[in-house]
Amino acid sequence: MSDNEGRKDLRMPDDSEVFAVVTNMLGANRVKVRCMDSVERTARIPGKMQKRIWIREDDVVLVEPWDWQDEKADITWRYEKQDADQLREEGHIKE
Repeated sequence: MSDNEGRKDLRMPDDSEVFAVVTNMLGANRVKVRCMDSVERTARIPGKMQKRIWIREDDVVLVEPWDWQDEKADITWRYEKQDADQLREEGHIKE
């Protein structure tokens, strides 16, 4: 048995994306997230994700900060609980 037996290859952030943890649900398809670049942002759940992917507090997501307004962002990906645990173990997410 190898050390990487339970490890999955996960989607990692692009140049413009950062890891974030959802801290508060604001309503109207908006959430408050704490990003790993130590910025608190208001993130928008895009229309293509609204009814397909359910986002709750403490979920780990990828966000893409806006170029013209750094305190806002768009959510681009949500990790499953097992994937989020793997990211925490590997040190990508600091609580």
